[in-house]
Amino acid sequence: MYGRLLKPPDHKTFFLFGPRGTGKSTWLQHHFGEAPLRIDLLKSSEFVKYQRDPSLLAAEVAALPQRSWVVIDEVQKVPALLDEIHAMLFEMQTGAAFVMSGSSARKLKKSEANLLAGRALTRRLFGLSALEMGPAFRLSTALQFGTLPAVQNEANDAARMDRLDAYVETYLKEEIQQEALVRRLDSFFRFLQVAAIANGQLLNISNIARDVGVSRSTVQGYFEILIDTLLGWYLPAFKPRAKIKEVSHPKFYFFDTGVQRALHGELRNRPSQAELGHLFETFIVNEFRLLTSYLGIGAEMSYWRTEYGTEVDLIWHRGQQRIGFEIKHTDRWKSDFNVGLETLLEEKKITKAFGLYTGVRPLKQGRVLILPFEQALRKIVSGEIGFDGT
Repeated sequence: MYGRLLKPPDHKTFFLFGPRGTGKSTWLQHHFGEAPLRIDLLKSSEFVKYQRDPSLLAAEVAALPQRSWVVIDEVQKVPALLDEIHAMLFEMQTGAAFVMSGSSARKLKKSEANLLAGRALTRRLFGLSALEMGPAFRLSTALQFGTLPAVQNEANDAARMDRLDAYVETYLKEEIQQEALVRRLDSFFRFLQVAAIANGQLLNISNIARDVGVSRSTVQGYFEILIDTLLGWYLPAFKPRAKIKEVSHPKFYFFDTGVQRALHGELRNRPSQAELGHLFETFIVNEFRLLTSYLGIGAEMSYWRTEYGTEVDLIWHRGQQRIGFEIKHTDRWKSDFNVGLETLLEEKKITKAFGLYTGVRPLKQGRVLILPFEQALRKIVSGEIGFDGT
């Protein structure tokens, strides 16, 4: 098992959400392997038992020692269990703390499930960070095949391709078809291919709807499915009211470059230089999302772009503190890369500016500090790059 940066809270009930394959079950086994009650709802016998009689959970918890941990894997399979948990937490009789994992919040929303009225914390698990992989990390492998633990653990590229093909098929079959989330699976599959092509670009719903051959509202619903099943997320536009007119459309990113390339049908092709730039950007913004969550930084993320194409790939902000990052898959940094950062610095819309690249040494160009990306990630963990008060 890789040493994960996510740590559990001290004896507090919490949800653990994350896409399939990110290692939730392994993480739970590592931290809660000694829990006296563990329920895996992916097992048909467990699912049938609690689906038939959710009140059985309360009886089992009542027999546990005080302050026991109770682990429920894939809780969205039986949302009624949340009513039982809520009642136990409200009565505060057992002192038990519950860990409830899931790969989709959609079924909980759809069934209007009890989300415990603020009595449960939320934690998220993502694909592997470069820092978690340590010496085993290879950027080329991460960009081409992603950072899912099972994919990274495969011995060769052919096995990684097979693993990702199976992942996409499982997602379509188990998450989409079995849960009847869409009426026509063929249209949704075409959408996935188009969405994969549009990864990391300005989102134009009308163009995507035309390419897929469905309505605009249908495409919006499809994106909601990807977000609810944790396969993707929106990066909103940063609108600081600069002197230049700004773009307001969000970008959409898949949570993993390997999954995105599998949906695009590019797994068996080596990434071109142009694709590597997009993949590196996707990889880095997902690293920021991961570290922001794991470290409890409480920052928001966005990007900035003008109608004339001047752009800053990532704005990391908390309150009035705003840090800009330009992300380039290159080992040679050009001064032209700093234009967007310098614009926002000049207008005092950001307080600090960094360039992240694949080179090996830090550089300083004006007010922009350019760092090797792994060094920058370590500085975020250490607090050298961050916000006052963290």
